[in-house]
Amino acid sequence: MIYIKDDFIPEVLFNSLQKYLNNGEFNTVNSGGKDFHIKESLPHFNEYMIQTLSNIERKKIRNILSFFRTSNEDLDTTWRIHSDLNINGEKPDRALVLYMSPRERDDLHGTALWEHDVYGREIPKDITDEDYNSMIDVDAEDTDRWRLSTVVGYEENRLVSYPSSYFHSKYPNVSWKEGRNVFVMFYKYE
Repeated sequence: MIYIKDDFIPEVLFNSLQKYLNNGEFNTVNSGGKDFHIKESLPHFNEYMIQTLSNIERKKIRNILSFFRTSNEDLDTTWRIHSDLNINGEKPDRALVLYMSPRERDDLHGTALWEHDVYGREIPKDITDEDYNSMIDVDAEDTDRWRLSTVVGYEENRLVSYPSSYFHSKYPNVSWKEGRNVFVMFYKYE
């Protein structure tokens, strides 16, 4: 199940996070042969997210990994269609994106959900690491292997949570000049 929550973070907290994102640089981290431009998440914000998500989902959750990420018209311009089945050696139950920066485009953009021509909308949980890595390396940029299922539209302070096995990407593959800042989190049920 996918769920969407608008105006997810209270205004005071959201404004303080904006200040954090606007001060200092994002660091470039290479993972899986791809560069990501990130800032660490703040511990108090992680705790806020864990508590809020646990209340929404009525289950205790554990954060596997969370960070802020940026992309713009020059950084992170590939499709990179993928699933988040393996994060830091763990299999998260869910992943989420929280849109942080103001909406700068009038056309459709946000988070795309895709269907693969072999696997469908989600990667099998029992897929081997070798097959998973091969599919991500080979198929992630080959849009002929994918059918666009839906796009969850971008709105500032909108949270999108989905099963980590779902195939997804940002949409489209290029952001805007000022930058598309998002908070990303991968979590498990306890």
